[in-house]
Amino acid sequence: MVQDKNKYHSPKYRFVVRLTNRDVICQVIAAKIKGDEVVTAAYAHELPRYGVKTGLTNYASVYCVGLLCARRLLKKFKLDDKYVGVKEATGEMYNVDELEDGPRPFTAYLDVGLARTTTGARIFAALKGAVDGGLRIPHNEKRFPGYDAESKELDADTLRHRIFGEHITEYQKLLLDDNPDRYKKQFSQCIKLGIKPDDIPKIYKAAHAAIRKDPTFVKKEAKKPETQKRFNKVKLTLKERKNKVAQKKAAFQHRLAQQTGGDDE
Repeated sequence: MVQDKNKYHSPKYRFVVRLTNRDVICQVIAAKIKGDEVVTAAYAHELPRYGVKTGLTNYASVYCVGLLCARRLLKKFKLDDKYVGVKEATGEMYNVDELEDGPRPFTAYLDVGLARTTTGARIFAALKGAVDGGLRIPHNEKRFPGYDAESKELDADTLRHRIFGEHITEYQKLLLDDNPDRYKKQFSQCIKLGIKPDDIPKIYKAAHAAIRKDPTFVKKEAKKPETQKRFNKVKLTLKERKNKVAQKKAAFQHRLAQQTGGDDE
């Protein structure tokens, strides 16, 4: 993956996906001799800007992060108009085709790290989102939900079901009927924000459109706290330090005088 010196400025790119407990990280990285260079990145904590405010690490949200990373990268290289990808997710197998008259598609290779590549894993949701977003990433359908190993066919409806979070809607309705207390505990944020089970597919559909409309990164301005916390002592001025030394001398002389006077008696 490291760039060959005989092929200057023609690196191979990796589409890196990492999942944490609270975030999803998608990066396109070029391996160079001096070290890795991150070309672009997208994170799950950016999704509230596009309307997804809860469940930032589920399958549907990971798909959104992959889509955001792809559209952001293509816009950076001015390829977003030429390689649109899939405008509305259908769950069907899709690969980016090269244009006859125009630049070649941006190609990257999936990097999953130490994660297990099991069928239905969320890592492949990011892959699907990036491919639907217009990136060329070599892959097949064997690790997507809905793939049948016996018939060797992909059920596109099952994958689309996951992409739009319809499986979450079904689970919420099941909990509402069978265990309302558990629903209140597990989906407390949805209740707080007034999100109903039937609203979830609409939220993700709107998020896909919003990501395509404006995938640019918006930097948040750092807010200074009203009261600055200090965990170390304030540095004294020269006058304050001399005064401190004088007080210590006076206290020491006072104690010495008391001891000397007591011995004389």
